[in-house]
Amino acid sequence: MSFKMNRLERKWVWYDVGNSAFTLLVSTLLPIFFNSIAANAGISNSDYLAYWAYATSISTILVALLGPTLGTLSDLRGARRKIFSIAILVGAVGCAALGFIQHWLWFLILFVLAKSGYQLSLVVYDSMLCDVTEKERMDEVSSRGYAWGYIGSCLPFLLTIVVYILYAMANILSQTAAMIIVFLIVAVWWVACSLPLWLSYRQTHYVESGGHPIRVGIKNLGGVFREIGRQKKILFFLLAFFFFIDGVYTIIDMATAYGTSLGLNTVSLVIALLVTQIVAFPSAIFLGMLSRRVKPQYLIVACIVAYFFITVYAIFLDQEYEFWILAVCVGLFQGTIQAMSRSYYAKIIPPQKAGEYFGIYDIFGKGAAFMGTLLVGGVTDWTGNQSLGVGALAVLFLIGLAFFVAAIRIRDAQEVRLGQPDIKTQASEKIE
Repeated sequence: MSFKMNRLERKWVWYDVGNSAFTLLVSTLLPIFFNSIAANAGISNSDYLAYWAYATSISTILVALLGPTLGTLSDLRGARRKIFSIAILVGAVGCAALGFIQHWLWFLILFVLAKSGYQLSLVVYDSMLCDVTEKERMDEVSSRGYAWGYIGSCLPFLLTIVVYILYAMANILSQTAAMIIVFLIVAVWWVACSLPLWLSYRQTHYVESGGHPIRVGIKNLGGVFREIGRQKKILFFLLAFFFFIDGVYTIIDMATAYGTSLGLNTVSLVIALLVTQIVAFPSAIFLGMLSRRVKPQYLIVACIVAYFFITVYAIFLDQEYEFWILAVCVGLFQGTIQAMSRSYYAKIIPPQKAGEYFGIYDIFGKGAAFMGTLLVGGVTDWTGNQSLGVGALAVLFLIGLAFFVAAIRIRDAQEVRLGQPDIKTQASEKIE
């Protein structure tokens, strides 16, 4: 069951290695630094968790508003790499600047900017999958991206852990110095890992503008929404994705903040999440290879069910060893549900409109994550109980499972009726 990637596929995977360092930072050290800044400002633990959830929600709402438009513009000939570059620049510069901020509100504002740049870069990056590989290779290439992203992000993460230990345990560095070094390491790694793809990428699927790019982009975006309304297999998948991936991203964003709010040891929490990355690497590769023998949609169903039970387990978590168990379980399924969802979607959309469709994908995915973080923040504020806030996410996985099963049935019925599994499109399309 060996699988060998070509040069362009490997360079595409390298960007997953780069941006995953920022993802890991957001789920580990970044909320810990914010907790310290918030505590110095007299903010309580429950308010700290709620404010962090609200900031994450604002970021995802911004991406939901901007993602589809930028995705549509990226479909125009020669535009995808330019938009990709701008998004990386905004995210990486914002990340680097975070280290110099010690006021809790300004820290959150800059975090929103950096996270928005990161998420917008993924709208373009995901759409590149249609250009860098063939349809029959998408499941495994997508899985390799997440797998190597998890393991590759461990190097900068270990460096940042050393810096954090020098600050938190050895008292060799001040908090300000530690923050500056940590955020610079991640920003530089992010940019460096993006260069191979940026230098080699060529947009092979595109639409011609046929007019002013902004007007054409808006016109095309409206057309895509109408197309999705007619393509029920895409619509129901996106509705399912809205709910189940919302829960996944909320768990990623809130894991360390949740453990910190429960009073668990921060160093232990960070190391546990490093274990998540290590477990996710072989799991994503193995399940990606398994997609040759098991339909990817069945693997997605298995992951949704697993996440439901993981969320229920989190309600009763109050010990460090229980958090470690949670981290291992998340690692087993985290990469697979993301990778299979990305490749499943890429195979059912028109490749020359990948930017437009992945912009909408981001609305239903990362853009929709505001619901999960608001749910956690709102239930926590209302009940004063962090565990109930996190446990509320279980409902999202149940709803997502119901919609996804419906999407599978619609696609299967369409394949039987038409005798072709996917939308067939030309490499480019003239839009007047």
